[in-house]
Amino acid sequence: MDNVFEKISSVGVVPVIKLNNPEKDAAGLANALCEGGVPVAEVTFRAAGAAKAIELMTKARPDMLVGAGTVLCEEQVDEAIAAGAKFIVSPGLDTELVKYCQKKGIAIFPGCTSPTDYHAAYRLGLKVLKFFPAEQSGGLAKIKAMSAPFPMFKVMPTGGISLKNLSEYLSCPIICACGGSYMVTADLIDNQKWDEIIDLCKKSVQIVKEVRG
Repeated sequence: MDNVFEKISSVGVVPVIKLNNPEKDAAGLANALCEGGVPVAEVTFRAAGAAKAIELMTKARPDMLVGAGTVLCEEQVDEAIAAGAKFIVSPGLDTELVKYCQKKGIAIFPGCTSPTDYHAAYRLGLKVLKFFPAEQSGGLAKIKAMSAPFPMFKVMPTGGISLKNLSEYLSCPIICACGGSYMVTADLIDNQKWDEIIDLCKKSVQIVKEVRG
């Protein structure tokens, strides 16, 4: 599980993807992300074909780290693992769901934005938290404030992240990576604008390099 965190952290950005037509778009999207220098993806279960998308992306690019997002129950965890997911992301902190993932041996990054969330995550032995929705929950200022009583956590903010504020977030040492959909919008995916996705990925990677050296 630590290897998953290390890879995500090394890339610095995690595309948050909703795939409406996996059979048509999954392989092309996986290739575009990897070509753009972002071999990581969070495929959300907000779309019915999420498990199939994870399976097809993993098959197209075995070198890619593909995880499942918006996971709400144990059944979805099982679906994601069976499809080849390497990590789980949930929008909130569900203690039982975290324990289930720990039992299954798969990394989980639950959404946390309050002292109560952070404290529960600490008791569960977690090291990395998703801060969601980031901008709407107080953004970087709140993330920094939360780190005072909970310095043991690394944070992956998602929600409202774009090329405009990516550098600001990544400049904070608490942040391990930023999740976002700006490089994988519905328009870009549904219309197979792979070149534009590649370009946005490269711009994101450049920002990561500029910030982290």
